[in-house]
Amino acid sequence: MMKKIKYFTIQFFLVLIAAFLAFACGSNEQTASSETAENTSMTNEAPKEEEDKSKRPSPPAKAEGKVDDINIVIDYSQPATKGRTIFGDVVPYGEIWRTGANEATTISFDKDVFIEGQKLVAGTYSLFTIPNEKEWTVIFNKNPKLWGAFEYKQEEDALRVNVKPSKEADLTERFTITVEEGGVVTMKWENTKVSFKVTKA
Repeated sequence: MMKKIKYFTIQFFLVLIAAFLAFACGSNEQTASSETAENTSMTNEAPKEEEDKSKRPSPPAKAEGKVDDINIVIDYSQPATKGRTIFGDVVPYGEIWRTGANEATTISFDKDVFIEGQKLVAGTYSLFTIPNEKEWTVIFNKNPKLWGAFEYKQEEDALRVNVKPSKEADLTERFTITVEEGGVVTMKWENTKVSFKVTKA
């Protein structure tokens, strides 16, 4: 009888150990998967399968507004600061930036417009930027179907304008674009704010 009790006791503990190891391995795999998803949003790897974009680490967002009778629609993704230094580090100065995460940000106008006084014909453009400490270049590119800026071609630019950034006292945790009163498009992230003005052509 004692031998049987010892045998079943040993078996019980072996089952417990096996269950613990299985749980630990599963937890590690889940963490690795989450980290991979976060990194993918800022790399050149497009998702290979259909996915629920709302569950991305940098989820999709839309900004809409009007100036006179012109509709402005911006589709973009919202990466988070997560305690990091963004501009000059995560987003290097002097380099082309997708202006968000995942797919390139797109901006649409249903009529011809002026951007900072320069004409741009109606259509959908990818919206790229080149951040710097004292000046940003805002780029409207004719190819709206890009993943990030990895296949960006300068010869496909429709328009470039230069604008001045400003510093905000409050932190903007997630990259945010808004279309404000009077056709001012504003981009905020971390403590940086950049705007450009849209008017009717």
